[in-house]
Amino acid sequence: MEIRVMKTSAKKSFESLPKTYNELVGIHMPRPIHDEADYNNTVEMVDMLAGHDLTPDQEDYLAILAGLIETHEKEHVKESLPKNKNVLGYLMQEHGITGDGLARILGIDRSTAYRLVKGERNLTVPLIKTLAKYFNISTEAFM
Repeated sequence: MEIRVMKTSAKKSFESLPKTYNELVGIHMPRPIHDEADYNNTVEMVDMLAGHDLTPDQEDYLAILAGLIETHEKEHVKESLPKNKNVLGYLMQEHGITGDGLARILGIDRSTAYRLVKGERNLTVPLIKTLAKYFNISTEAFM
């Protein structure tokens, strides 16, 4: 079995990403996801772009990648989400999201995000809606 990895040797940050669609494609070509490496590379690009002020080209690129991930997950991810409180931790682990990343996704401060992860604070309806939209799942998964 061939192991494939992302073409770049160093992890990129949002600030270092190109602003044009053609340059973004040069880093990671949007293609159907065929294996775990494709999936992980596509998720990594989405994570770098998500939660930032994007150029129109970056928005288009992000939309295409998110669609590829959605299609792949609908066709290949058969496992069910854990019930209630475990769902947030599960989704964060599956998508490689840290507490800082969660804070950016939800537009909240780091300490609040970490309290949510630890279960010291409950998710509010607006936060649940934001998470459901980000992960493309039903809000009921968090209830």
